[in-house]
Amino acid sequence: MKRIQKGISLLTLAGLVLSLSACSNSKNISSRTVNTPAAESSASESSVQDTSTVTPERSEENSDSSEASRHQDASGFEVPEEFRDNGIFSAYYDDAYKYVLSMSTDEKIGQMIWSGRPSQESIELAKYHYLGGYVLFGNDFAGRTKEALTEELSQVVYSHRIPLAIAVDEEGGTVTRISDKKELSDHAFESPRDLYKRGGMAYIQSDANEKASLLKQLHIDVNLAPVCDIATNAGDFMYQRSLGEDAATTGEFVRVVTEISQSTGVSVTLKHFPGYGGNTDTHTGLSVDNRTLEEFRRNDFIPFQSGIQAGAHFVMVSHNTITAVDADMPASLSASVHQILRKELGFTGLIITDDLAMGAISKITKEQDPAVTAILAGNDIAVVGPSMVSSSFQALKNAYSTGVLSDEILNHAAMRIIAWKMMKGIM
Repeated sequence: MKRIQKGISLLTLAGLVLSLSACSNSKNISSRTVNTPAAESSASESSVQDTSTVTPERSEENSDSSEASRHQDASGFEVPEEFRDNGIFSAYYDDAYKYVLSMSTDEKIGQMIWSGRPSQESIELAKYHYLGGYVLFGNDFAGRTKEALTEELSQVVYSHRIPLAIAVDEEGGTVTRISDKKELSDHAFESPRDLYKRGGMAYIQSDANEKASLLKQLHIDVNLAPVCDIATNAGDFMYQRSLGEDAATTGEFVRVVTEISQSTGVSVTLKHFPGYGGNTDTHTGLSVDNRTLEEFRRNDFIPFQSGIQAGAHFVMVSHNTITAVDADMPASLSASVHQILRKELGFTGLIITDDLAMGAISKITKEQDPAVTAILAGNDIAVVGPSMVSSSFQALKNAYSTGVLSDEILNHAAMRIIAWKMMKGIM
């Protein structure tokens, strides 16, 4: 699907949208285009994949509803000044904002939800909730050839008029969703830790090239990597997945991986902000980090700053509770943590949660749906399990209809997501 060119007129855009909607089911994923780095101006990792089948009811508000039901900002089609940040996707803000104003509330909300892919009815789930993306796990790749996989994904990607993004955790080492499948790769990618110890940064560069090339061949849009965390003790939960070096060396690793992957056409995700350190596993329960904010600034922030300066498109926020910033909420649900990422570190890309089905979240969010809390905190994208999609979608709709979720929050997040998709050639 050809990228919408900058400067297109609104009438032409509207016609193109109708045309895309009419032919979306016949499109193939191989028609996506990827912009060069110059043109670009510069998940989740649940330990158990939710494969439950979900058969949602059709939303009352359809994306093809009458124009009267669509939101149009009082300022017309100009991007609001408060949305202009000279960010990494800003060359696409004008076109993206015009597109957002043509979207229904349901479509905007759906773009902010990325889910694991259910074992059945993945097209229906994406279509009825206008999902922004799927996060794939090992089962989604098992027993499939490259040709079969891309054909299968093409049906999912074009489930509705806004093509879905496809993301995966392909870190190497203990977290490999693709490369450990013999039909797709002749070897599993090693962990960055092992690679660096054997061959230094040269091995990291070679691995990053090979990894990004494989993901590009399979039309994967986002790798939920690299791990930016600094873990030096063998007993740390993140030890095997981290580089195992100091902040400066880890920062160089992050820069190399970011530049190579995104120049190949695969967006990276810096994780797990603000830095996992020696914390316990948040898949199963709460993890509290009592370090001072100054300790984070001197150490854990450095790899993230390196990736942000290299133009990383995504940052994933952890579920660790950082008491120096917010003693009451996990980082992923804390507005204060997100403000540090936006204001202090200057990140202008997409902020994505870790899986909201994880134990650290289910133990703390009782009265409010975690997706609502996550979006209000400052995330652009909430990652949920398939069985949570319907409830998260409805909770966000209710939050919008009651004024808890404002037009400003909804439009700003949707604009960033659409701008990224335009830049990537996804739409």
